[in-house]
Amino acid sequence: MTQIMFNFLALLVVISAIGVVVAKNVVHGAMCLLLCLVGVAGLFVALDAYLLAFVLLLVYAGAVVALFLFIVMLLDNRGDQRPGVKHLPLYARLVALVLLLAGTASFLARAHLPSPALGAAPGVGASLKLYAYQLFTTYLLPVQVIGFLLLIAMLGVIVLSRKHEVAEDAP
Repeated sequence: MTQIMFNFLALLVVISAIGVVVAKNVVHGAMCLLLCLVGVAGLFVALDAYLLAFVLLLVYAGAVVALFLFIVMLLDNRGDQRPGVKHLPLYARLVALVLLLAGTASFLARAHLPSPALGAAPGVGASLKLYAYQLFTTYLLPVQVIGFLLLIAMLGVIVLSRKHEVAEDAP
């Protein structure tokens, strides 16, 4: 039963993540993001990390998605026109291609990850004190990086939601 639940939640997360990327309407993309976060919270519950699931739903699904929707609706973007890839500079396309190839190569290089010993360490999400200690010592840099990436994503939503005005050539 747990394998079926994991497969269902994993499929839900992957499909909704693809929906975030390919959605033409930004409101639909935000709703797919919300669905993706709910699926990840379900995976946390399956791992008995109830605190992480609750924090994910409260902070990310509740606050961040609501903030994105508020910004998108405030800027009144209809999603009629999307800038194409052809408008990007050549160096931006090359950097994106190199990063994609490097990520794919590193994924293929690590075909099999070693399995950790299950009984050796207590669950990090099981105890609030242990979780807080790990969060503010071992995982402080990744948490800060994720916060910075969310800030960049929010600024990206603002920039992409602006209306592009065509400037007329003056004689």
